[in-house]
Amino acid sequence: VQLQASGGGLVQTGGSLRLSCAASGNIISINNMAWYRQAPGKQRELVATITSGGNPNYADSVKGRFTIARDNAKNTVYLQMNSLEPEDSAVYYCNALVRVSSISQRFYWGQGTQVTVSS
Repeated sequence: VQLQASGGGLVQTGGSLRLSCAASGNIISINNMAWYRQAPGKQRELVATITSGGNPNYADSVKGRFTIARDNAKNTVYLQMNSLEPEDSAVYYCNALVRVSSISQRFYWGQGTQVTVSS
């Protein structure tokens, strides 16, 4: 199973970006999907999660600005980021809990995509 993230880039304060992460490979189904981020010198932190049924949860720091969504037919999770702030600058990683057999599921990580917000 591979997770391919895309959509990062450089944006000014107040701008928007949309991240995508597509899962491929030996996938029976995908349970929760999530976005994490890691800034230089800081621990990786959870940004948002979404269940297979589409229920989202957000870190307090991004509530009202970020929206997580998924397309189950495409095994893809999105993160719409609006009103970006310099503090949002980080490498963003997608994560998915994938069922790969009738008795096995495991977490997979994407490769990360850089988001830089200039002041």
